[in-house]
Amino acid sequence: MCIILNIETSSKNCSVSISENGKIIGLKEQSFDEYSHSKSLHVFIDEIFKQTKLSPQKLSAVAISEGPGSYTGLRIGVSAAKGICVALNLPLIAIDTMQILARKIECAEGYIISAMDARRDEIYYSVFKSNNCKIPIKVGKTDCMIINSNSFSNYLESSIVNFVGNCNEKINKFLNHDNIIFSDFMLPSANEMGIISFSSFKKGEFEDVSDFQPKYLKEFGGKKINI
Repeated sequence: MCIILNIETSSKNCSVSISENGKIIGLKEQSFDEYSHSKSLHVFIDEIFKQTKLSPQKLSAVAISEGPGSYTGLRIGVSAAKGICVALNLPLIAIDTMQILARKIECAEGYIISAMDARRDEIYYSVFKSNNCKIPIKVGKTDCMIINSNSFSNYLESSIVNFVGNCNEKINKFLNHDNIIFSDFMLPSANEMGIISFSSFKKGEFEDVSDFQPKYLKEFGGKKINI
């Protein structure tokens, strides 16, 4: 039995879940107008253990959303995850925030582009190939870009492109194409982390707890590009 604590704090949604062999068995989350993860995260973690009637000693690993996203949110989430791993001698699993976001929609075909607001005309993004409603297959790397009218044209000309995230209005200002499908406003959630963290656990894809840092991208040398 593999029990994983999943933590997602990259946006204003403070989210915690516990999964058993990839299936979510407990979820606690709340979106705030302002970032209040420093007050809420440890409370949510305590509540999720009570909700599932599990003790922290039953954990097999801790999974953290690694970014990109809010500097403050990521830092708080990673600090909490590393603290639990050290205290309980558990492995740490890091999951690309854009992959978590891509799991919020199910597509049998085409591309999924996860996109999160990065201020001004910039977005954090990652492109995924639909995989018959399973874990999407990542195409390229997660990055930060200044969006313009030519962005993602290579994907839009050949296939349906499903945008998911919190910046549909920003994208819609620059892109107008029949192949675009916008999902509702969505933020990353620990509810979508279970199957991904379980897959990483089975493959032994663990981070060095002492050295691990979030992937801030923009704040720490993320290259702003146009594609």
